[in-house]
Amino acid sequence: MGKNLATCTPTEFAVQTRLIKHAVENWLTETDVIKIRQRMPVIPEGATEEETAKLMQEQATKNLSAMFDSIMDDHPQETVQLLGLLCFVPVADVDNYPMTYYMDSIGELLSEQSVWNFFTSLLLAARRLGITQG
Repeated sequence: MGKNLATCTPTEFAVQTRLIKHAVENWLTETDVIKIRQRMPVIPEGATEEETAKLMQEQATKNLSAMFDSIMDDHPQETVQLLGLLCFVPVADVDNYPMTYYMDSIGELLSEQSVWNFFTSLLLAARRLGITQG
């Protein structure tokens, strides 16, 4: 498997997470994933709890489909570049690696509980500082 945030040195980790942070910020802006995720259905006045739940579920499905279309159809290069950063692949070389390389490396990364703990703690800190919501 390739190098990823779970298998790199501490210095590589510091440098790469900064690059990833900036890439994610740009990716979120370009793909409108956050805006798409926030789309809400029109709930008719007097709708029952069941009707509201059904409309919410339908909208969530539409939103997920729209996010997938945005990241894979409208912005594939930006998405692949982000995958490359997660696997320490230079932007200029992202298309020189098979997709299985990315899947294996990211799978290894996501299987590391310490990685989840680290990013969860960053998210919690950002929320406490009022940097992010959700």
